[in-house]
Amino acid sequence: MIKGSLPALVTPFKDGAVDFDTLKRLVDWQLAEGSHGFVPVGTTGESPTLSHAEHEAVIEAVVKTVDGRVPVVAGAGSNNTSEAVRFMQYAEKVGADAALVVTPYYNKPTQAGMIAHFTALHDCCELPIIIYNIPGRSVVDMTPETMGELAKLPRIIGVKDATGDLSRVPKQRITCGPDFLQLSGEDGTALGFNAHGGRGCISVTANVAPRLCAEFQEATLAGDYVKALELQDRLMPLHIAIFLEPGVAGAKYALSRLGKCSEEVRSPLVGLTEGTKDRIDAAMRHAGLLN
Repeated sequence: MIKGSLPALVTPFKDGAVDFDTLKRLVDWQLAEGSHGFVPVGTTGESPTLSHAEHEAVIEAVVKTVDGRVPVVAGAGSNNTSEAVRFMQYAEKVGADAALVVTPYYNKPTQAGMIAHFTALHDCCELPIIIYNIPGRSVVDMTPETMGELAKLPRIIGVKDATGDLSRVPKQRITCGPDFLQLSGEDGTALGFNAHGGRGCISVTANVAPRLCAEFQEATLAGDYVKALELQDRLMPLHIAIFLEPGVAGAKYALSRLGKCSEEVRSPLVGLTEGTKDRIDAAMRHAGLLN
């Protein structure tokens, strides 16, 4: 079952190329730390600057390394429906458990256009789909009513909601039903999201603090909000600091401080400023990740 803490995995690089050895070590470390699943080649995986061949190779490497131990939700989104079909079919072929599909960005489809896009992807293979609704990046916002229409399709099973609007969870429970899987796409509000009926988070911070994020999710899903709030207090400065600049750059810097991967990101992203590095260091110390 897809729930809990699912890191939106970074894609490590070495001298400009995907570092597959480090990627596999990151996955094994995440599993040992208690992560409940993985989402490779989303935004945090730098999908906008991966070639199609790299995108597919990362999915396959993660699926093989995980080897069925937890679910793998493959990033398969595009603003080009036929391109997304390719990613969906490839992810199914190599054994991913589901696909994460973002609302089409830049070309600004209507609600009817989004229904057409997601219906085509639903029909192209047997892979379950989690909708990724992130208006801040895609410029379009899938309404709860539209999501409710798509939820009638048997393989559209949930949403990664990055609207930051906690009222979306109960609204989507009304239109999509209580069994529709709702995952937070924003670390800082994940506690409230689960309190409203969410069942997990596709998390950037979980790249860096997988054990704490997994324990936090387990506490909320068990209804232990006292423990969850204690963990949130430890994690909140890190949630903030990682996103002072693009989150993938923040996550990779923090991972470099743990000796897990390099800071390298692909242009147009660049490395962090010294002030942001200092803030991340301080937040990691507050969380107990650094001495």
